[in-house]
Amino acid sequence: MKAVGYYRSLPIAEPESLLDLEVETPTPSGRDLLVKIEAVSVNPVDTKVRMRAAGEGGKPKILGYDAAGTVAAAGPDCQLFEPGDAVWYAGSILRPGTNAELHLVDERIVGPKPKSLSFTQAAALPLTAITAWEMLFDRFGIRIGKPPAAGSLLIVGGAGGVGSIAIQLARRLTGLTVVATASRPETRRWCLDHGAHHVIDHREAFQPQLAALGLPAIDYVFGVTESGRHLPAIVEAIAPQGKFGLIDDPKTLDVLPFKRKCVSIHWEAMFARSMFHTQDMILQHVLLTEVASLVDEGLIRTTVGEVLGRIDAATLKTAHARIESGRTVGKLVLAGF
Repeated sequence: MKAVGYYRSLPIAEPESLLDLEVETPTPSGRDLLVKIEAVSVNPVDTKVRMRAAGEGGKPKILGYDAAGTVAAAGPDCQLFEPGDAVWYAGSILRPGTNAELHLVDERIVGPKPKSLSFTQAAALPLTAITAWEMLFDRFGIRIGKPPAAGSLLIVGGAGGVGSIAIQLARRLTGLTVVATASRPETRRWCLDHGAHHVIDHREAFQPQLAALGLPAIDYVFGVTESGRHLPAIVEAIAPQGKFGLIDDPKTLDVLPFKRKCVSIHWEAMFARSMFHTQDMILQHVLLTEVASLVDEGLIRTTVGEVLGRIDAATLKTAHARIESGRTVGKLVLAGF
């Protein structure tokens, strides 16, 4: 089968950083599904893994996590899906990725694709939806519902994939006042179009901008990007007994300044459940099923920023370079081989 992978970790401009390959078709066992991949999207984790993990034992490393496709075969222990079902998921960081014509994935981290979305539209959402949902509702413990005086949420980096879906989930499912950060006219518009009540500029101090909006302190701060650089502004803006969560990888993170405000720190890693086969791993199936329902009800929309072309090495190189530039809006999607 066709796949895109690499043998050595190389800068994306190098000719062998990503290669078009022919690899053996895998066979499902246990609770694995064999999925015919229709579309994928590219995330920052793809570029990070490319630079820190190479192929082993003469076999290539195949990246790709987000995917939408059709079940081609199911392992003997599968209970949730059968051949012909349309699905979406974000895969496991420990297994070969979705940049392949056929892909094995544990059905417990797979959801039914939203009926109202094409495969291309659907591929933009799984990884970011899991990440945002787990941060808001599992880590922060925010309750779904719209009570009065629900509090406020600041999303630092609102125009990327995670920020785009976090804005929607918070706005549609909670009563929080949702504030996002963005620095360019197009990213400000993107955040407002996806449901943010307010947008502030992350190039400026947060607290004065928030105070001007009538929000002198923020109850929840979700650090999507450059958390280390923004940490002093977050410390100043967050409310006493507030909650700070992040998903990126700052080289250092001095959390001591949060102590005087009794702030709790939450680090979301959406691959943790699949990596450690936690007892609640199936909750990713549950939440993807719920997000699919929200999409089909018209409450959540796809976060596709751009469809780059088909799934091959050249197009994936373009996607990786764009991700590494730090200036993407929404998600970059590829469809078909």
